Amino acid sequence: MDEMLKQALQGFVTMPFWEWIAVIFGVGYVVFASKESVWAWVFGFFGTLIYTVLFWNGALLSSAILNFYYMVMAIYGFYLWSRKKEESDAVAVHRLNKKIIKMILIGGVVGCVVIGYLFGEYFDAKMTYLDAFVFVFSLIATWLLAHKIIENWLIWIVVDSAGVYLYFQAGYYPTVLLFFLYIGLSIYAYLSWKKSLYEVQNDNVSDS
Repeated sequence: MDEMLKQALQGFVTMPFWEWIAVIFGVGYVVFASKESVWAWVFGFFGTLIYTVLFWNGALLSSAILNFYYMVMAIYGFYLWSRKKEESDAVAVHRLNKKIIKMILIGGVVGCVVIGYLFGEYFDAKMTYLDAFVFVFSLIATWLLAHKIIENWLIWIVVDSAGVYLYFQAGYYPTVLLFFLYIGLSIYAYLSWKKSLYEVQNDNVSDS
């Protein structure tokens, strides 16, 4: 454990300049998202733009594709969140019913199996199904986040926890520490959105 910590700290010290910038944008993205600020998507766009270039140059194609998807969702999320609360189509924090959540989870699992098989069969990838799990449910969680569906943070907690194990096994120790930070921020964001959801529900009761 001590050796892993030393390697992680050494990794942080030797991180390239642009990777540091991407990390700062990534942390800002989660912090602003927890506060329902449209600035989350500005930080998210530029952070994932940097990661897309870094991963593409490093031949990590699935990670590059995932971050390109994040970039597109950042534009979409900015569009949704920039609407004023007074507008009828403004997005507010809400939950999905259990039936839809089950359908999403089942679809996600099926996607993991299919993509994991394809990664292993045609690309000779390592830890294919765990990698596919992180990939698929990151897509789902980002879409839910854009629509302010509170369950997105619960999915992020699970995805980031899986990412900790995945990147630990792959030897990306600085990324492991970053994902621990993301887990903590996701828990904070969930509690913050839960409070916001409670306030929205109280307002609806008052209006009725």
